[in-house]
Amino acid sequence: MELFWTLVFFAFATSITPGPNNIMIMSSGVNYGVQRSLPHMAGIQLGFLLMLLAVGAGAGLVLQQQPMLHTVIKLLGSVYLLYLAWKIATARPQQIETGSSKPLSFIQALAFQWVNAKAWVMITGAIAAFTSLQGVYWQQLALIALVFLLVGLPCTGSWLLFGAALKRLLTEPTHRQWFNRVMGTLLALSVLPPLWQALSAL
Repeated sequence: MELFWTLVFFAFATSITPGPNNIMIMSSGVNYGVQRSLPHMAGIQLGFLLMLLAVGAGAGLVLQQQPMLHTVIKLLGSVYLLYLAWKIATARPQQIETGSSKPLSFIQALAFQWVNAKAWVMITGAIAAFTSLQGVYWQQLALIALVFLLVGLPCTGSWLLFGAALKRLLTEPTHRQWFNRVMGTLLALSVLPPLWQALSAL
């Protein structure tokens, strides 16, 4: 039981803290509102769970045996994150209102988890810390997935709701534009450590 609550606290601490997913979902809440951002949030949750189960089933071992493949994924993910950071930073309220700018789709958010450095750290850390040879591995993996679903959903949702609340305060187009620039910059800064690691490994 003690290990269960430790897992809950681990899932909460890693899910609620700033990272690419939370920065992007908050920005989506500010720019598009809750309803239009729900597919993005659903993609984050399902994508993370599928990735956790895939890594637990052996994908992580394959990547450990093929470090260059992992480096390529990290590099591509960093470049894609920089692209998303640019899109957020340059998003203009007029483009959002006319529909020429759209939130991240369900499929885009789902696929993004595979190139999200924070998601890799969370998943590999959870599997390493909360599985053991003494228990039934698949049951342990299912418990980790369930806890991350139950804890991660309200954590991500709180960032979305916070963004939607900010939308009511950022009524001036210039204020929202500056918000987008700050969020884009923060997202770009979060990319620098994994990008440097990937470039150093080449």
